[in-house]
Amino acid sequence: MQKNISVIISTYNSVEWLKKVIWGYNTQTYRNFEMVIADDGSRQETFDLIEELKKEVFYPIIHVWHEDNGFQKSQILNKAILACTTDYIMMSDGDCIPRTDFVEQHIKFREEGYFLSGGYHKLPLELSQNITKDDIYSGKSFDVSWLKKNGMKSSFKNNKVSATGLKSSILNFLTPTTPSWNGHNASGWKADILAINGFDQRMQYGGQDRELGERLVNYGIKPKQIRYSTTCLHLDHPRGYATPESINKNRNIRKETKVKKKKWTDFGIVNKKATV
Repeated sequence: MQKNISVIISTYNSVEWLKKVIWGYNTQTYRNFEMVIADDGSRQETFDLIEELKKEVFYPIIHVWHEDNGFQKSQILNKAILACTTDYIMMSDGDCIPRTDFVEQHIKFREEGYFLSGGYHKLPLELSQNITKDDIYSGKSFDVSWLKKNGMKSSFKNNKVSATGLKSSILNFLTPTTPSWNGHNASGWKADILAINGFDQRMQYGGQDRELGERLVNYGIKPKQIRYSTTCLHLDHPRGYATPESINKNRNIRKETKVKKKKWTDFGIVNKKATV
């Protein structure tokens, strides 16, 4: 059967997190999707894991890889976009375990002329490490009382983990934010993403997702915020990519996009410049 949504998962040498994410998608209530793994140069261990889990999961996995040449997440995401075989693309990360209705909610809310911005809930490192395959398959990993017993702090944001139906709709209405393309949980039409030339490949760690969303808005695509309707558990881990130079570079690119109301980047899927 032809799939009707592609789920892009980005990863880099994080097999312990990636396998938990792949298991999470094996619990989905909506099953007519493909997974495209955007792999920014991982070692053989990741290849082996993917081949092993392909035998376990019900959905097809397409593994898109390029050689490790430093932080090139935007480049591999663009390659993954081209590898998607469907008209609609959802994006998340290889450290985000999806709730069982994660894909279903994106299908439910998708609409021509819009992109969707969902939610995520960060877990502490020890709890992130301790979640097991059984916890994911049994549903414990999205049981708020179980999560609290195992180290999640009490917070209003815990509602993101458990809210469904009318409650999630009310919370979306009562807690408005400016929706943006959220790399942990966002979706949109492939044609719209291609029309703005995908991700700006000059962007370093942090912000490339937001910048893509800003160009989508400039192009005329409206954002729709559904952060309490579709959620994932964001596993904690060290982040060593951000530097003052990269943050400044990203900020300048986003400023130019905003000031000039740019819809297109010359440094995207179609790369018109010889160097980036």
